[in-house]
Amino acid sequence: MNWHLMSIGDALRQLESDATGLAPAEAARRLEQYGPNRLSEGKKRSPVLMFLLQFKDVMILILIAAAIVSGVIGEMKDAAVILFIVIINAIVGFVQEYRAEKAMEALKKMSTPFARVKRDNRFVQIPSPELVPGDIVFLEAGDVVPADLRLLESHALKIEEASLTGESLAVDKSTDLLQEEKTPLAERVNMAYKNTLVNYGRGQGIVTATGMQTEIGAIAQMLQEGEQATPLQKRLADFGRKLSIGVIIICLVIYVFGLIRGEDPVRMLLTAISVAVAAIPEALPAVITIALALGARNMVRKNALVRKLTAVETLGSVTYICTDKTGTLTQNKMKVKQAWEPKGFVPAGLELTGRELFLFGMAANQDTKKAPDGTLQGDSTEVAVVEYARNQKEYDPSWLDRMERVFELPFDSGRKMMTTVHRRPEGKFLVLTKGALESVAASCRPDTLANSREKADEFAREGERVLAYSYKLIEALPGKEEAAGLETGQVLLGLVGISDALRTEVKQAVEECKTAGIVPVMITGDHPITAGVIARELGLISGKDDRIVTGTELEALPEEELSRQVLHIKVYARVSPEQKLNIVKALQQQHQYVAMTGDGVNDAPALKRANIGVAMGITGTDVSKEAAHMILLDDNFTTIVNAVREGRRIFDNIRKFIRYIMTGNSGEIWTIFLAPLFGLPIPLLPIHILWINLVTDGLPALALANEQVERDVMKRPPRHPNESIFAGGLGWHILWVGLLIGILTLSTQAWAMEAENPRWQTMVFTVLCFCQLTHVLAIRSDNRLLFRNAFFANKPLLGAVALTFVLQLLLMYTPALQDVFSIEALSLNELLACIGISLIIFFAVELEKFIRFKLYKGRR
Repeated sequence: MNWHLMSIGDALRQLESDATGLAPAEAARRLEQYGPNRLSEGKKRSPVLMFLLQFKDVMILILIAAAIVSGVIGEMKDAAVILFIVIINAIVGFVQEYRAEKAMEALKKMSTPFARVKRDNRFVQIPSPELVPGDIVFLEAGDVVPADLRLLESHALKIEEASLTGESLAVDKSTDLLQEEKTPLAERVNMAYKNTLVNYGRGQGIVTATGMQTEIGAIAQMLQEGEQATPLQKRLADFGRKLSIGVIIICLVIYVFGLIRGEDPVRMLLTAISVAVAAIPEALPAVITIALALGARNMVRKNALVRKLTAVETLGSVTYICTDKTGTLTQNKMKVKQAWEPKGFVPAGLELTGRELFLFGMAANQDTKKAPDGTLQGDSTEVAVVEYARNQKEYDPSWLDRMERVFELPFDSGRKMMTTVHRRPEGKFLVLTKGALESVAASCRPDTLANSREKADEFAREGERVLAYSYKLIEALPGKEEAAGLETGQVLLGLVGISDALRTEVKQAVEECKTAGIVPVMITGDHPITAGVIARELGLISGKDDRIVTGTELEALPEEELSRQVLHIKVYARVSPEQKLNIVKALQQQHQYVAMTGDGVNDAPALKRANIGVAMGITGTDVSKEAAHMILLDDNFTTIVNAVREGRRIFDNIRKFIRYIMTGNSGEIWTIFLAPLFGLPIPLLPIHILWINLVTDGLPALALANEQVERDVMKRPPRHPNESIFAGGLGWHILWVGLLIGILTLSTQAWAMEAENPRWQTMVFTVLCFCQLTHVLAIRSDNRLLFRNAFFANKPLLGAVALTFVLQLLLMYTPALQDVFSIEALSLNELLACIGISLIIFFAVELEKFIRFKLYKGRR
């Protein structure tokens, strides 16, 4: 219901209440009818169900199938190891999801515990959850508004609504009737909303909505929407589906081909099962989880705290950053940008110059207080003006002692002015007034206003809020009846332009975003002129097609039209929480991956809906932090750019994991697949395959997480949302290098068997392991040769290769392990031969990179 369009009388009648408040019996009846004034939660999943749902992933199902297959063929050790990996992976996923469920709990904790209400014409204090529609609530500075209210009284009442509307300035409240039906939330001056903060004055209001019916309740409802799958989750799910189909086809081909050749059906079944075990990358889920965790640890060092591991990789896919202005692009601190006083102005009857009197007016006409640490506290505009005055070289602190305040007319939203009176040493009185130019100009002599309106328009075009100061001298203090006369016949002192100061490093961060192919967009509750000025200054708006849209215009825009125009809109001003959410959805409909930054309660639904929500760690509310995927510990926009760079590095390294692991598995598949075709026995046992997949694959793959960032990582466009994880030649690399590994391995087998070497299976096993190690050294960089890269930059990888090499030797030369793995000790010559054969893979991959680089250079 549009309560802001109702008069006070109509609102009282509609709510069946009056100025004396509700009777206790009626309040109890309404509490039964409307329920407690608290935010409800959506239906929660039990921890057991949350844990079980971790097993629905395709890759996890493949691993479970591998465990079953291993058990069927009698390899219980293999089955036990695979199941252990599956359970560890599920536990990690469960912990991440369980923590995310705290978002609604944090939102509930924001409710104020008590409220002062009028019951039977008496003010009483009651628990906030007991408020009902129709209650009369009393507000004063420091209170958190306990419910949505239509204001009945306003005495210099100012309410900080940034967490709800995004508006950086406290809103001057009044009881005036509004006429515009589609008045934005930030401009409904006769309303007060649940969980906003009263920072000045006092007032009364009648409760119009409680609990989930409030504006904050609507946000809570939006928070119950589901989250979007991350690019990595989608790519791995697609990878898992393709892998499972491929494994089934390969196994069927092997089995049918064997039957056609007249092979024993049981033997061919065991062969097909061995291929299935070889194809499944058992270590991949665990390696990726650990890699993301390591990436998250690195990001904390750069002031980005990751709450959900998948967000680490998602950053590398982001195409749009939807950022709030207040506290994100700006410091959330008002600052005087410029001041103007009439040229050649000399105050009559004062020893002060025009400039000095102007500065004294800024320092004296205010209600700030000094905190124990020496900082100023109070209205952010007044703090900014006082700090500006005190920092000027002409300012003299002794002025305040020589001209003490003896009278004041407090700020009033109707007058839009504040006036103070100061006793002069000679006995006269100095009257100082500040306020909106329209109001102050009306109190001044017309001959003193020259050029003031033109200057004020200039300030406004630069996105600044204009504050005017004026003065006059009087002989004696007026009585209460004559006090209004203080604000007449004054002389204009000057104008002050105030704005929320920009973060100095943000402009460069915006430029880096654009270089990386990321589009930054501002979504704010501020006035469109202010938002537009800041957007142009930061470079958010730079082209002729870039647009600014207000919340009112957005509301009139059909969903289909918004979806068509959304890629051209760079600034959204005066938007509601629902509209922020709709903007994110519209971008996602255009196949964009969206990061949403924010700090307020109003940002929480969009943070949760976005592909990655980024909350502010210092100014952010608990609700925004719980709904977000990542928290900026320094509230610095540049930290997002650093996080994007880290996200891209991590995805590059994940692709290197997949390149390494799947190429090794491809080599195993080719080896087992081609052996019968060449008339050779199956060269590997299932335990050999599991050792290669978990140890030879796992240790170096994990160390790849420490690989340095590629030099061009922030010059590439974001990855296409639908891009396959095998894009960029990765799939072909896996096939041809795997085939080469298979050929080298089978050649070793054929040569050893031809020589009637009883250790042929150990040699095959060793060549396959060493081929993996030489391969991982070659793929450390996608486009730079190993020795032209920083060879020792990734010491953990070099250590992992050395450790894996030593472990392989221990298997061969430790009698107890020989029995477990059914292998034998090789002679020195046999070992050197295996090493020499495996080095062919290293040089082949380095040659591939060299040819690719030459072709790329030639095309340029």
